[in-house]
Amino acid sequence: MAFDKLKKMLGDDDDAETVDEEGYFTLDNGKDKSNKECSNQMILVEPRAYSESQTIADHLKSKNTVVVNLKRVTAAQAKRIIDFLTGTLYAIGGDLQKIGPGIYLCTPKNVSVQGKITETDDDEKSKGKNDEDIDW
Repeated sequence: MAFDKLKKMLGDDDDAETVDEEGYFTLDNGKDKSNKECSNQMILVEPRAYSESQTIADHLKSKNTVVVNLKRVTAAQAKRIIDFLTGTLYAIGGDLQKIGPGIYLCTPKNVSVQGKITETDDDEKSKGKNDEDIDW
């Protein structure tokens, strides 16, 4: 309330800060652009079922970066989700990087990621095992 009064006093009515129904913080500078059209957001997702893969793919198609934590699904569901997202990322020219056990960074074509995260001693213990065999 006090912030709005201060903005009016300073003559800065063009920019209005809002929180949309999904909980995203947005700054409306008078341009006619809905939050759904905005890109360059980072979305954190913990799917509980394979059926949530399409929602993740929709975020990627909207040019948003998505961090996917697969620790709440079974190994079989995790494999299916990764397969689906790999296909989506191939179609949009994006990239998939593993950033931790069961955690993946999905980036659309418009996002460049520099550097690489290497795993520590856990990597040596699990040599010869793929992600399906590792207990997340």
